[in-house]
Amino acid sequence: MSFFQALAYFFREASLNLVRSWKVSILAVLTIAVSLFLSGVFLLAATNLGARVAQWSTQAKLVVYVRPDASEEQRAALEAVVREAPWVSAVETVTADQARERFRQQLPGLAELVEDLPPSLEVSYRLEAAAGPSFEPWVERLRGAPACDSVDDDRDWLAQLETVIRLARVVGLVLGAVLLGAAVFPTASVIRITAYLYRDEISIMRLVGATEFFIRGPFWVEGLLQGLLGGSVALGGLWAVYRLVLQGSDPSLVQTLLSVRFLTPAEAVAMVLLGGLAGFAGAMVSLRRELVAPTEDAS
Repeated sequence: MSFFQALAYFFREASLNLVRSWKVSILAVLTIAVSLFLSGVFLLAATNLGARVAQWSTQAKLVVYVRPDASEEQRAALEAVVREAPWVSAVETVTADQARERFRQQLPGLAELVEDLPPSLEVSYRLEAAAGPSFEPWVERLRGAPACDSVDDDRDWLAQLETVIRLARVVGLVLGAVLLGAAVFPTASVIRITAYLYRDEISIMRLVGATEFFIRGPFWVEGLLQGLLGGSVALGGLWAVYRLVLQGSDPSLVQTLLSVRFLTPAEAVAMVLLGGLAGFAGAMVSLRRELVAPTEDAS
């Protein structure tokens, strides 16, 4: 029998074993699926949030809030400090009424809690200038101006989001590794039970000279198929959750943050293959020789 004929035999027998023991196989498949799904949620959220932060970083602004009681001379001096910087590309004046209307549009549920918002200057600047030595002193000069109430720098909360992204990625990887490692054991148990049910056939195969590779091959492939099915189920569940997030006519904050993209084809294939690897590892763990070797009574 050639190698490809042996593979065809392995897959045929493994498929039959999955059908025959479908109840216990479902347990292994779902365990792997849940493990990959949970880690996939963290990694997909971190990926989308990272892409959104990178997009926002190119549009970072300074918001200079103006004291309502500032005089016209003080406001003019503050605006002059803003506009004199060579890295400033645009300045938009936002009145108190405009600020209040924006707040109502973005957070309608909280609109009643806010009565007065201060006027402000929204300053767009070249991002590369923020790394220069003159940028921070200029910001401090704005904060010290008599007409300035406070300065909101987008870079502050973007840096906080980047910290959250790194944490989500680490949590996703650690959680995925732990859960996927734990998922190996249900797969191993299922394969062990299947091998026990076929112990008489295995003994006969050994007596007629079958190699260990030929005996164990169908069980290895069975674990691989369970893992691939688990990875496919996890991928389908992740896609369903992603589409659910995108539903709704009014975009929510979650939709804005997590609707950049789904997994790439390479990432989707990697998820399914990772499930297959976990299933194959479970089969390898379960098939120690003493589990499939003929018993003394059988011999």
